[in-house]
Amino acid sequence: MRLLTVGNVFTGGVLLRLAMLVYGLWQDAHMTVKYTDIDYLVFTDAARSVWNGGSPYERSTYRYTPLLAWLVTPNVWLHSVFGKCVFVACDCLVGWLIVCVLKTRKLSDHTQAVYSALWMLNPYVANISTRGSAESVVCACVMAVFYEFQRKRIVSGSVLFGLAVHLKIYPIIYAIPLLVLLNSTNFGSPSARKSTSGKQTLGNRIASLFNVHRVSFFVISASVFCALNVVMYAVYGWEFVDETYIYHVSRKDHRHNYSMWFLPIYLQFYSPASAFMGLVSFVPQALVVGVLGLSFDSDLYFAAFAQTFAFVAYNKVCTAQYFIWYMCLLPVVWPYSKMGLVQGGLAVGVWVGSQALYLQQAYRLEFLGENTFGWLWVAGAGIFVANNWILGGIIAKQRIVSLFNVDKELTAKKEQ
Repeated sequence: MRLLTVGNVFTGGVLLRLAMLVYGLWQDAHMTVKYTDIDYLVFTDAARSVWNGGSPYERSTYRYTPLLAWLVTPNVWLHSVFGKCVFVACDCLVGWLIVCVLKTRKLSDHTQAVYSALWMLNPYVANISTRGSAESVVCACVMAVFYEFQRKRIVSGSVLFGLAVHLKIYPIIYAIPLLVLLNSTNFGSPSARKSTSGKQTLGNRIASLFNVHRVSFFVISASVFCALNVVMYAVYGWEFVDETYIYHVSRKDHRHNYSMWFLPIYLQFYSPASAFMGLVSFVPQALVVGVLGLSFDSDLYFAAFAQTFAFVAYNKVCTAQYFIWYMCLLPVVWPYSKMGLVQGGLAVGVWVGSQALYLQQAYRLEFLGENTFGWLWVAGAGIFVANNWILGGIIAKQRIVSLFNVDKELTAKKEQ
């Protein structure tokens, strides 16, 4: 009897999260250092404002869509842990979607269990949702988008994409690989696929860029995104636009974080140069993310993984919870990696080690009161270099497999 089954993985994952939820309540009640993320307190305060008929933006540092505050209003009138339960449910939904994706790609039940365990039995992932971070909500929405397109459900996938971008702006980067995917070869009729396989005039090639699938995706997703924004603007006015979107473009974070942009922005915080550096930081990020989105043909999941990994690495603000954005995609791309155990272990070691060096300097700054800003910047630069090296290694060892043409020979080989 196999212990590692999908059912056991999910049972273990749910129990792990329930145990961490209960432990979090105990730690919050008995220890000086709290388990609950400060963001969760912000969500709750914003929900209280909404419940009392006010705006979520009455709570300073609330920089999210009002939908999130609406979602956790039961924190106010039911129980303060309600929002965490919602985030844990979304966390488990991501695990279920991972299994669905692997099953659709014709991987065995055992393989589904192995790779879904990377998410469901990962204490780091469970810690993020049980502390009250809302990242699992966005991850669930993103995974649902990809799964719907994998099933060739353009309408529902487009609706979910519009919602995902409204919830958090970063999923807009996935428009590039989705548009690449929506060609006539993948989504057209047999006659359309045959017509695109022969010689085409320049006019036909240009026309094929604007096929009905791409136009439908753009119109539906943009309509959902705009409709949600119109509703929020009608209720909360310009404050909604400013706090939810404009703030993140012009954001200048004076708190230390993993990004190597932190120290230059911090040193020039009250200077116009600081805002300029914040905007300039988008240039290399946009270029790298854009190129990666175009580089992997119809392998939607790997293109999205590479994009997200680079987006986080190049972002002007980088915190640990952002890693969840690409970790939810790792279980569906790893089965097609040719990276060996030693290489994989080395990559994980470099990823963890570079962060450990940074945290050691952060500890000296925060708890010992030492001036380690210079070393923090060096450590942040080390994380940036390490992430680029890791991503390069992953790309070099990845087998690019079209979303709709599962390589059965490769699948069988990976499952032996």
